[in-house]
Amino acid sequence: MDSVTELLNLALQCRNNAYAPYSRFKVGAAIRCANDKIFGGCNVENVSYPCGTCAEAGAISAMVAGGCTEIAEILIVADTENILPCGNCLQKIAEFGNADTLIHSADLNGRIRTYTLQQLLPHVFNAKEVTNA
Repeated sequence: MDSVTELLNLALQCRNNAYAPYSRFKVGAAIRCANDKIFGGCNVENVSYPCGTCAEAGAISAMVAGGCTEIAEILIVADTENILPCGNCLQKIAEFGNADTLIHSADLNGRIRTYTLQQLLPHVFNAKEVTNA
């Protein structure tokens, strides 16, 4: 099984567990770290919409809790043709990735599009810019 298929399978499993009673829009995500460990996440809504979390954020939290801090690639799956991370999640991915980090967008039919972080967030800011390090 190739790495993208492995990520897709985990993201689909996570998507099935998504808690989306308000939007009914379930999303799953899976991350492969630089050390090849993989972690998943799903969106979790809240009746107070700003309090929910995206699937990417859940996967990133699981990754950090698992001791990894470098994203090699991430896959997001939903029932839409081209699901992309929101701006908030792109910045979270940037915290643990780099310009070449792969972001795969998958639908429920297995169609996958691949982007780099640089393509989706060309003007990212990072800790180096904020702290002048």
